[in-house]
Amino acid sequence: MTVRTAAVLLSATAAVATLAGCGGESAPKAGGKPLPPVNAQAASLREGFTTMDRLVEAAKKEGSLTVIGLPHDWVNYGGVIGAFSDKYGIKVTELEPRASSRREIDAAAQAAREGKTAAVPDVFDLGLDVAVANAGRFARYRVQTWQDIPDELKDHEGAWYAGYGGYMSIGYDPRKVPAPASFADLLKPGYAVTLPGSPLSTAAAFNGVMAASMSSGAAKAERGVRFFARLKEAGNLVTTGARPPKPANTAVDWDHLNAARAAREGEGWKVVIPRDAALASYYVQAINKNAPHPAAARLWQEFLFSDEGQNLFLAGFARPSRLEALRMRGTINEEAAAKLPPAPAGRPAVLTIPETDAAKTYLRQSWPKQIG
Repeated sequence: MTVRTAAVLLSATAAVATLAGCGGESAPKAGGKPLPPVNAQAASLREGFTTMDRLVEAAKKEGSLTVIGLPHDWVNYGGVIGAFSDKYGIKVTELEPRASSRREIDAAAQAAREGKTAAVPDVFDLGLDVAVANAGRFARYRVQTWQDIPDELKDHEGAWYAGYGGYMSIGYDPRKVPAPASFADLLKPGYAVTLPGSPLSTAAAFNGVMAASMSSGAAKAERGVRFFARLKEAGNLVTTGARPPKPANTAVDWDHLNAARAAREGEGWKVVIPRDAALASYYVQAINKNAPHPAAARLWQEFLFSDEGQNLFLAGFARPSRLEALRMRGTINEEAAAKLPPAPAGRPAVLTIPETDAAKTYLRQSWPKQIG
């Protein structure tokens, strides 16, 4: 649970004086002692704002937050953005909702070079590999619920940390094909399988190939390419430009996307996470070191990692990084949690950065030759 220090009632005059660094006014006090000036660049709430109330006031003074790469239909980001804006009265400017992780970084750098402050995002939502490669671009900030985030899902200096994730899954039309128990079942007659794009450029497709390669808890790119080559040879892989076009009845994709489709289509779509291919991946959040609205950026992070924010991700069928803490403390949205696709017992495999880099190198060399 988020621990908050005692609330401090600020008068409008004192708040302006504190935030602007003006002299001649009484400093806000807690327990009779003057509070330090607000530091919107600080690495923690306590260090920079002392209380949540002061962070909220600083963010409201900035009045705006700029995000990038957050489509409303992805892990309930429409609901997350709306809830944040309504709760704090802060305008959220949304740039390039469909931007990839790489594009988020490039767009921020370009806007900064061109001096277009309005086009500079305050925060990022990124794949782990892109976040690690660009950690120097991020401001260090540890949210109040820092200890609840698993160690393997955060940079220990506070540059980035995972907010949510999911398992690779198989979605299928039960009216057309039987429920697959494994990726190997997709080689059987009748399946028409799609990937969400090319594994050379799309994270979901890349992870789909790696999930299909799982054996004894380990993923290997060579096995994944070999599997999809067999799938293509069997006529079960739906590819762009195929003649005649073959309607898909099966989709390899993140479980939160397949689960969202199942919620829309009811009995027309089901989702399964193969017990022998439990591969998970997480998306991480970070603050732009050059954020035009640094206090609002920090308030956004606090919101995403609060119980409220984490349960909003859960409502979008994603698996919050603080899921175990929500369960332990009884603050989880049980109805939303019950709608998650059942996951295999035990910890899922999560690719390391070296494993990801090696796999992508192999796919760049082999995928075009074997799959096209």
